[in-house]
Amino acid sequence: MERWGRGLALVAALVGLAALALQLGIIVVKEARAGLGPLPALAAGLWRFVGYFTILGNIFAAVVALAMALAPGRALAGPRVRLAAAVAIVLIGIVYSLLLRHVWNPTGWQAVADHALHDVMPPLFLLAWAMMPHGRLGFRDALWVMVPPLAYFAYAMARGAHDGWYAYWFLDPAKLGPERMALNAVALAAGFYAAGLLLVALDRALSRRLKDV
Repeated sequence: MERWGRGLALVAALVGLAALALQLGIIVVKEARAGLGPLPALAAGLWRFVGYFTILGNIFAAVVALAMALAPGRALAGPRVRLAAAVAIVLIGIVYSLLLRHVWNPTGWQAVADHALHDVMPPLFLLAWAMMPHGRLGFRDALWVMVPPLAYFAYAMARGAHDGWYAYWFLDPAKLGPERMALNAVALAAGFYAAGLLLVALDRALSRRLKDV
């Protein structure tokens, strides 16, 4: 099964990297059409590109998937890192569907990138994760899944304080007020931790099932 998992991880990595490249191109072209020259448009596009948790989470998942496929014994493909990447990418899809899908209707190549990053990568990576070896995680390891969202929250607040732009309405203190925004942050953090516990439980169940086969 691990061989199939590594093959699927390679597919996930290629899909993720292609979707990320497409999304970056779309943003840079948009900046250029706003009147910026080639280099300023690239710089502005990159700055906006790395402002989204969707983008950073997909980069994380694609890199981990590539490690799972090509170097499964390395630390980057270790069980804790795989767990953190799986939770991040799955919740990217869930949060997008619950909180963000209704706020816009992408078309053309933007729709392709949007669906690849939010609808294709999450199940693809999760399936690859499920096919890899299991049984080395404990429930305390679920705390590792908190690292990406907490790091992003600090980063997003720093960016917003610098230029006044927030990637997501539910993390914008100017629109929600500090109390509502803090409540949203706690709810998202709790969601990440709960998802981490759920995947650790699944990891242990998959380990037992493989031993019984």
